[in-house]
Amino acid sequence: MLKFLKSGLLATAVLAVPVAAHAADVADGEKVFRKCAACHSVGEGAKSRVGPHLNDLFGRQAGTIDGFKYSAAMVAAGESGISWDEQTLTQYLVKPRDFVKGSRMAFAGLRKSADVANVIEYLKTFDEKMASSVGSAEAETQEAEVETAMADKPALAADMPLPEHDGAFKLGRAATEDEVAAWDMDVRPDGVGLPVGSGTVADGEVLYTDNCAVCHGDFGEAVGRWPVLAGGQDTLTDDRPEKTIGSYWPYLSTVYDYVRRAMPFGNARSLSDDDVYAITAYLLYLNDIVEDEEFELSNENFTDIHLPNEENFIPDDREQEAHYADKSEPCMTDCKPDPVEITMRARVLDVTPDSEEENTGGAID
Repeated sequence: MLKFLKSGLLATAVLAVPVAAHAADVADGEKVFRKCAACHSVGEGAKSRVGPHLNDLFGRQAGTIDGFKYSAAMVAAGESGISWDEQTLTQYLVKPRDFVKGSRMAFAGLRKSADVANVIEYLKTFDEKMASSVGSAEAETQEAEVETAMADKPALAADMPLPEHDGAFKLGRAATEDEVAAWDMDVRPDGVGLPVGSGTVADGEVLYTDNCAVCHGDFGEAVGRWPVLAGGQDTLTDDRPEKTIGSYWPYLSTVYDYVRRAMPFGNARSLSDDDVYAITAYLLYLNDIVEDEEFELSNENFTDIHLPNEENFIPDDREQEAHYADKSEPCMTDCKPDPVEITMRARVLDVTPDSEEENTGGAID
């Protein structure tokens, strides 16, 4: 059976050919699932984390778990007709970003057909409708379907036999191009790495309220001991300076990059590029760096924005120091002829409080 599903974001073909193959193995699937467990959970009490939970997955429309912030691409995939079954899961697990264009799935895909079949069999055990079919004759066609889906997948360097590795532990392998691409997303102060997109202050306020205010406060003032994001101007010489985006941070690229890769806490990388532009614009507004609620931040005007404290940061010129320039060993003991004097103490600010008690506590010296 050949089934095509198309939309503006999705165009994929699923080909299922009933060819005999050995049955998938639940125990092996559990081992494969360890690669998924960093983001997804299954079993009793499973909750969505970085990725949605995978209980009762089969027959579920893509992008529909209540309370989870999906990418726009995944929501569109579900609306265009994608529901999860053995065929669609096979296609997705082989090449996630090819199956759903614009998916935020960082994992590049499973390279072995047996791994795909086994992890699908494992997921069936957490689905009320499918658990009874585990180990049945129906499962014996799964690996053949996986092999069909992988037939056009080009060979990667990581698919080849690996040579002996150097080093004491002889571990690891060279990362594939897809794996490198999934992490190669940093943004530099000169704008290199910025994705195409835009977002307004007004849109950012809504997104901030939904995703950020629970920890950082409605106006960036922070809740408990979570970081303060706004205010603090002219406090850097105080005993307890407020190091916020508006008072301390040097570059807007740092704000965008951090929000894009690490926020919201517990659901990182769930925001679209436009969402990140909008939230960054709203953070500029909270810090009085822009004053127009209709201001739109984009990749085109991004480098025109300069944070107030930028000029107080200097380039790292340690390579110009004598012991670097002449390749000599730096001094490590008794380098200062006079006694060492403590002139000030830093404030400890835990970025992610570990408990409710810490979350409501005050600053600690």
